[in-house]
Amino acid sequence: MATVAAPLPLRAAASAGPAPFRLSSDDGARFPGRLGQRRLVAGGCRPRESAGFRVEALLGGGGGGPKEPILPPYNVLITGSTKGIGYALAKKFLMAGDNVVICSRSAERVESATSDLKKEFGEQHVWGTVCDVREGKDVKALVDFARDKLGYIDIWINNAGSNAYSFKPLVETSDEALIEVITTNTLGLMLCCREAINMMWSQPRGGHIFNIDGAGSDGRPTPRFAAYGATKRSVVHLTKSLQAELQMNEVNNVVVHNLSPGMVTTELLMSGATTKQAKFFINILAEPPEVVADYLVPNIRAIPTNQSMKPTYIRFLTGLRAYSRIFSRLAFGARRNKYVAED
Repeated sequence: MATVAAPLPLRAAASAGPAPFRLSSDDGARFPGRLGQRRLVAGGCRPRESAGFRVEALLGGGGGGPKEPILPPYNVLITGSTKGIGYALAKKFLMAGDNVVICSRSAERVESATSDLKKEFGEQHVWGTVCDVREGKDVKALVDFARDKLGYIDIWINNAGSNAYSFKPLVETSDEALIEVITTNTLGLMLCCREAINMMWSQPRGGHIFNIDGAGSDGRPTPRFAAYGATKRSVVHLTKSLQAELQMNEVNNVVVHNLSPGMVTTELLMSGATTKQAKFFINILAEPPEVVADYLVPNIRAIPTNQSMKPTYIRFLTGLRAYSRIFSRLAFGARRNKYVAED
């Protein structure tokens, strides 16, 4: 599969700059009714096939929305899904009757998780493969794997993320930890979004992409894991930029959404429960992966079920829920020592 090698072609050219891509006048006669095969010209010069979105998708996809309705059971792909919230989401989708592709960078965890899910939900509903989202070739291979097993993906959830299990001031954080966090959470997300969009664009059903945010995504400080918070803040910006790019190019069959699970009692979160403040908020606000998945999955599935193609931001831990829990704790001592013992 060719890679994207140039910016997206813009629909309008009100300001100075390169001429917008447009159809040549003779292409309509040469390929009547076959928009996906029409060639593009820019100022009279034909671009390379790698310009903008892949050319086979650029005119064959979403101008008028999905050409087929997205109906259940859905085909779902979840990155970083062999443990924690990713695994809980996979189980909930399978319980709803969907088909799921799981992946992570650990071959051992992929084999174990896939085996357990197949035993519970059947051989023909779940597949697993190794994928390091930091590597473009791995993400392309993930797309090929999904196409081979399922033909298409309706829902792609970008869950893979890392804090390198590091909870310390930035000045004490190692090079290796910073590279791990940034390449996984930022580069990996971008690679996955790029490949997911290019995959879904050419599907008659289109598709939905969900980017999972995290602490820091609302702009609040994240002391002891500043790099992680900065990458999660960038998730919101990336999603908005992709939504704008798709709209500019009149892509109506692919939508990028944000997904906010809040605080989840994963191994990663609990490893940071080493201060009084951290324990306080974990006990008040955190919930197990299964509880969060029980809320998120029906809300995710409702989007294609309702044939909605509008961007959404699905939040488990809303501001109202958080403030009410904090009030209950301060007023009545609710949830004290719920998950970790407080000093």
